[in-house]
Amino acid sequence: MQSKKAACIAARQAALQPLAPSTPPSAQQPANSAGSPLPEPNIDFEAEPLAFGGDFFGDYDPAFFDDLGDEHHPPNLSTDDDDDDDSPEPENHWEPEIVPPLPHPRAATPASLPADPSPVFGPPLPLPAERAAAERGARRKTHIVSFPGASAGSPLPDATASETTNEQYASHLNHPTRESNMYAPFRSRVDWEVAKWAKLRGAGSTAFSDLLAIEGIAQQLSLSYKNSRELNAIIDNKLPSPRPRFQRHEIVIAGEAFETYFRNILECVEALFGDPDFAPMLLLVPERHYTDADMTERVYFDMNTGKWWWTTQIQLEKERPGATVIPIIISSDKTQLTLIGNKTAYPVYMTLGNLPKDIRCKPSRCGQILLAYLPTSRLLHISSKAARRRTLANLFHACMSRIFEPLASVGMTGMALASGDGVVRRGHPILAIYVGDYPEQLLVTGSKNGECPKCPIPRNEVGESLDMSREFRNLGDVLDALDAIDRGPRAFAQACRAAGIKPLYHPFWEDLPYTDIFLAITPDILHQLYQGVIKHLVAWLQDAYGADEIDARCRRLPPNHSLRHFAKGISNMSRVTGKEHQDISRILLGLIIILPLPDGLAPARLVRATRAILDVLYLAQYPTHTTTTLQLLTDALQSFHDNKSIFVDLGIRPHFRLPKLHSLDHYPRSIELFGTTDNYDTQFSERLHIDFTKDAYRATNHKDELSQMTLWLERKEKIERHDAFVRWRLEEATRMPIASDAASSTLQMTRHPSLHAVKLADVVTNYSAPFFRDALSRFIVQHNHPEITLAAELERRSASVYLPFSKIPVYHRVKVCIEDVQGLGTTVALSRDTIHVQPARKDKYGGPIPARFDTALIRRPNPGDAVGVHRFQVAQIHCVFRIPAKALPMLFPNHGHPVSYPQHLAYVEWFTPFTDTAHRDHGLYKVARSLRGGHRLASVIPVESIERSCHLIPDFGPVAPRDWTSSTVLNLCPTFYVNSFADRNTYMLLY
Repeated sequence: MQSKKAACIAARQAALQPLAPSTPPSAQQPANSAGSPLPEPNIDFEAEPLAFGGDFFGDYDPAFFDDLGDEHHPPNLSTDDDDDDDSPEPENHWEPEIVPPLPHPRAATPASLPADPSPVFGPPLPLPAERAAAERGARRKTHIVSFPGASAGSPLPDATASETTNEQYASHLNHPTRESNMYAPFRSRVDWEVAKWAKLRGAGSTAFSDLLAIEGIAQQLSLSYKNSRELNAIIDNKLPSPRPRFQRHEIVIAGEAFETYFRNILECVEALFGDPDFAPMLLLVPERHYTDADMTERVYFDMNTGKWWWTTQIQLEKERPGATVIPIIISSDKTQLTLIGNKTAYPVYMTLGNLPKDIRCKPSRCGQILLAYLPTSRLLHISSKAARRRTLANLFHACMSRIFEPLASVGMTGMALASGDGVVRRGHPILAIYVGDYPEQLLVTGSKNGECPKCPIPRNEVGESLDMSREFRNLGDVLDALDAIDRGPRAFAQACRAAGIKPLYHPFWEDLPYTDIFLAITPDILHQLYQGVIKHLVAWLQDAYGADEIDARCRRLPPNHSLRHFAKGISNMSRVTGKEHQDISRILLGLIIILPLPDGLAPARLVRATRAILDVLYLAQYPTHTTTTLQLLTDALQSFHDNKSIFVDLGIRPHFRLPKLHSLDHYPRSIELFGTTDNYDTQFSERLHIDFTKDAYRATNHKDELSQMTLWLERKEKIERHDAFVRWRLEEATRMPIASDAASSTLQMTRHPSLHAVKLADVVTNYSAPFFRDALSRFIVQHNHPEITLAAELERRSASVYLPFSKIPVYHRVKVCIEDVQGLGTTVALSRDTIHVQPARKDKYGGPIPARFDTALIRRPNPGDAVGVHRFQVAQIHCVFRIPAKALPMLFPNHGHPVSYPQHLAYVEWFTPFTDTAHRDHGLYKVARSLRGGHRLASVIPVESIERSCHLIPDFGPVAPRDWTSSTVLNLCPTFYVNSFADRNTYMLLY
């Protein structure tokens, strides 16, 4: 524990003084008033802050915001949403005391850090103009080249249009009241809604039966069932099955029978392809998209924009013209069913590449289907580990061969497929993609541990260098080796060894047409990057710099809506999940800036290697890629390989023979073949474990669970299908679509303010807004007289502005809907961003909660040709408010209509404009407080000028000052770096 004695504190501060950055004494106090200003930081920026750079008024739509409403409310009545209250964790965690000498021999001050004498290793970071060109190419409207000929994907000429899927469903209901009763076979809307709640949201069958057993409940609600058993009977007997039933089969391997449950894969294809909700969105033919009319730069996003679909369509058209390619995407992964014990399940999921990726990645859209539950036996009765592994592999392939058997013939000849609108086409279901983690990839392809499941690179070269020209494994050679099984076990084993695979007895993909299993293995963001390379990188950085200093910096980062605050650091975390590694990657680069390495080594190579891996991580997850962005991904990979030797020099790594690192070499090729990685990311299939496996297991009595799990899932699918049918009937009856939850504006403010009447004096003190009156006066003058350009004239007029009010309503949240940056045309926002603007307060136990005033990106009023970060300027939001309605006509007399008055406004304190270029090594931009005469430059701006929140990384220096906290660091630190890795949207904006 650190001593609290005055003498000890003085001695410790004297010892730490050489290690701390030179901060003026006055900078250690928040600038809450004009009497305690922050001094101007001693840094040299190329551009001086413009006078009143933030006093501007942009165009906006007043309809974005609701009217202020009744002003007669009790004063200071808080209406903050409870579900948005993310109170910070206590900041008084114990930390190890810094006692010189430091754990590693490192330089004490930035001035003594050795300059990096070496040139830049690897490709340099792209300039803003280069990055802007790449981003524009991924956003602009594409030039489409359709597949030649009109027969591909066309309806069958001799087939008559069948009933739509909804019409077929209605006829299958076969209920006497279905014409007059929208909810048949249920009696009424209440009868149906209760049944839907019981099966999709209820607590369980027993609890539901107990609820209905309460006297009068079922009678008062006029329910057609009195317990779960009667409800199940209605579902089983009166609701049509939208998806095929599960079949139980026994697979015999080595004289032992294993139980497996699976569905007919062709019926699964019919169910997904014929879903009426997907009919208008089906992807039926391949397309080539380009950024320009000259067709020099390709664009990739959905699966039909990749090269695989185009090539496969050409092969089919040569043999059977008029084909519709049905790309089947399979994912499998064994998962734990219980927290305690060893109960496991082995689900196999299926979806179609004909569905747009934004449907497939959302479980709520039901674009995925559970295809099978495979056996999970560990075969412990087989004593030999080698024999056990071979038997497990053969068991897997035997089960999968049984499931995929129908595809061997139908993939060649095709099958009649009706879409949800009744149009019939000849579809050719083809296994295109297999999604799985590294052990699953080895199991599927028969590759050996430590090797690449896609290419025949020698094991001792895996991950050591970047070579994207390597050919994939030769499928023909592998099939020839598998044919050697008829020549005896020894010849078979030798042939498989020569082909580079394990001796598999008839793998399931052996006879599938148009399927190359080595091409079908795709990138795995979750396990290869988050749980692979990022996991390794975090451990390497902790070894290089020491966990104590990295943890200290984690604790002192300012909060942000997009980031998790690691109040206890990251070094002591155990069983770190992929989501936690994602959160760490968002702050990782900021944790090592300015940190010196031991033994006097220059940190430039390590910083470049870290930046390169983070670039790979974010670029690999782009929802749209072009030829240029794929080159950026390649350059980032090359930069890491050119700089990774620093980890060898530090003694952290003897080699880089990591299969997950080598797998990154195949990312650009896979994106060109099958579209962007969100078409086949394991993060989506991992999410399905909850809906299709874990929830199903909880609904059983844990005995003979697979039969109960499949039955529970079938009933759930019937309820979901009937719900879609009921919504369709209601829309048909009213001829009006059911309202969606799509956001109508980018900014969303609460209907009522957080505090209805805050005194102006309290705004100055509680919200740290010392120049509130002056800034508001300038805003009023500029709004009424936009022609004024001289600062002196603006000051003269603003001095005469009278504010006819003494209280204002304030808001503690600004919510921003983060739209698709690349402009893919989606109507629903991808995510929500929240800007917190709240003074100090107390929690429910009476403890103090420090003030939080977030930083944000503000759109510049006249950006001109600016790109990237230069379209914005950073500001700290201190108060969001509205001018009282009664004062608006007096302050803005030139506005005749109330809707043209200024609506929500924000008092902000500015940071310096962005410099022309970012740092050479880490690529982040440096900013500081904009000061004039030692005072912070402040303005009042319209809230709609806010683009979104942004995260600032403090310039800690070699050692993070221990008197800084996450709540005070924005006031105490003089300079910051703008974090471009806060989330994927920020990464696409700031370059």
